[in-house]
Amino acid sequence: MWRGYGRLSLRNSSIYMYIYILVEILKFQQQTFSKVEILFSFPLHSSSHQTLLSENMSRLLFSLTCALALLASSVASAAIVEHSFHVQNLTVRRLCSEQVITAVDGSLPGPTLHVREGDTLVVHVFNKSPYDLSIHWHGVFQLLSAWADGPNMVTQCPIRPGGTYTYKFKLLQQEGTLWWHAHASFLRATVYGALVIRPRSGHPYPFPKPNKEVLILLGEWWNANVVNVESQAAATGAPPNISNAFTINGLPGDLYNCSNKRMYKLKVQKGKTYLLRIINAAMDNQLFFKIANHNMTVVAVDAGYTAPYVTDVVVTGPGQTVDVLLAADQEVGSYFMAASPYASAARAGPSAPAPIFDKTTTRGIVVYEGAPASVTPIMPPMPAFNDTPTAHKFFTSLTGLLGGPHWVPVPCQIDEHMFVTAGLGLSICPTCLNGTRLAASMNNLSFVRPSSLSMLQAFFFNVSGIYTPDFPDTPPIKFDYTNPINALNLSLLFTQKSTSVKVLKYNATVEVVLQNTALLGVENHPIHLHGFNFHVLAQGFGNYDPVKDPKKFNLINPLIRNTINVPVGGWAVIRFIANNPGVWFIHCHLDTHLTLGLASAFVVENGPTPESTLPPPPIDLSQCSHVAVQNSDDDSIFFVVSI
Repeated sequence: MWRGYGRLSLRNSSIYMYIYILVEILKFQQQTFSKVEILFSFPLHSSSHQTLLSENMSRLLFSLTCALALLASSVASAAIVEHSFHVQNLTVRRLCSEQVITAVDGSLPGPTLHVREGDTLVVHVFNKSPYDLSIHWHGVFQLLSAWADGPNMVTQCPIRPGGTYTYKFKLLQQEGTLWWHAHASFLRATVYGALVIRPRSGHPYPFPKPNKEVLILLGEWWNANVVNVESQAAATGAPPNISNAFTINGLPGDLYNCSNKRMYKLKVQKGKTYLLRIINAAMDNQLFFKIANHNMTVVAVDAGYTAPYVTDVVVTGPGQTVDVLLAADQEVGSYFMAASPYASAARAGPSAPAPIFDKTTTRGIVVYEGAPASVTPIMPPMPAFNDTPTAHKFFTSLTGLLGGPHWVPVPCQIDEHMFVTAGLGLSICPTCLNGTRLAASMNNLSFVRPSSLSMLQAFFFNVSGIYTPDFPDTPPIKFDYTNPINALNLSLLFTQKSTSVKVLKYNATVEVVLQNTALLGVENHPIHLHGFNFHVLAQGFGNYDPVKDPKKFNLINPLIRNTINVPVGGWAVIRFIANNPGVWFIHCHLDTHLTLGLASAFVVENGPTPESTLPPPPIDLSQCSHVAVQNSDDDSIFFVVSI
């Protein structure tokens, strides 16, 4: 509830200014709060004031009516969309055997959520699974709703088995395809689904309206309990077992055993156009996606519009979304759609073993109406697994839709400069083979989640000891970052464990150079930032050159997204405005690397006004086992820690 108290003085026809203020308050309320209460008092201390009130009453009523009509119009274009997620075990059959998985509402993928920009989404999560759980709404800004962001122990303690939590947030200033997924352990492999944000009613797409919209969710499948896969890797210090298959909308396709009848089929009509909303929900693989004999036109990525880009191949990293227009303009027939891995990882050295990855291909079929059932579908030629030139061309050819809906110009005044290395290393592990284990880090700090309280609770209640505000702006040692010879330098290989964050002033503009390292091999890292989009100014190979490379910056129409593929053995530069208070995770979206510690967080301080200050947590916020958050009689909130 927001209460605005005002006193109307009707002298000098200033009533119009007050009506304007009222309208602005109503507009602001619609963006931020669920209720608004406005109380005005009229000072009638003289007969002249009473006469003036009488003369202006009709104008006042008319203006108030207009203001209320404006609010009603705004409300009509925004809705409260409510869902319930029941998370529990589900037995499914894939690849010749049955497997018990964790799923939402008994389906894989989980339910698709449809909203419009401006809507409020409310999702009640009932955890009936045997595992701790949280849900992340990937790419949602979470303006003043950081409590709903979802990463385990970052913005909330997990939802315990048998527990519930309600996520509530508004979808503001973004349109397109996002998605939701578990953000605790490897449960993301089966707990995921699409989040489609359409424009407000009456607002068209900034591209020709398609005849139909189609979801394409690219996933990854294990013939095993994925929680056990992660636990085994943690116990041994080795990489987790690779997946057994890739999937399209939960189905592996006919190239796998026992899967001839488990293949996604898209029926199309010649001459019509289809908007494919492609989501890479895979755990540890970037993917090439093609449709035989068809081009696609990219029109959006990560719920941000792009300048149209025509291509015959789409490349996506885990966590990324790509919206493409597919014209059914080929001869009537059947055409395979296929997804195969882009495996960019290179050997750490000449004598090092080759990286292991899932080398399989999933496919579905695009079938034209009227195509003979006996026709053999055409298979697209897929890029080689290590086709970095094709991947780099795709990523660097995309630009933002200058002046399009929700376009944000590039901020020019930079307050914070950061140079952040990202890559693999080692850590000491007495119980592991050879006494070491794989690790990953940013600026040589390997992230460790807290265990007693979430970082956001620590921020809000000013609790020390949960994280340290000392994440460095530069790596501790400057070296030849992408030279594989450094794999022999033990002083560079070992990382430090830390729960270290970078603290930012509200509204600060931040520029980050993300630099890949070659200490234990080079790889394309999809780095995801929670709570914000960023401008992708430039990317390239080798070591970033602070003198030459800024000349390559696109400051006019750069791509805007939330997950950036830092090129293999290269760098990328991003820029964003820290205009949302809270704790915001930044991490590699290859889940294997996340569990190894390739992560950190930004803590954005509160701004100077109520609308730039993080509200208190909801009463049902999940609690760690020995921490309780309570409401007192006066609605203030305090926490109790049991020792």
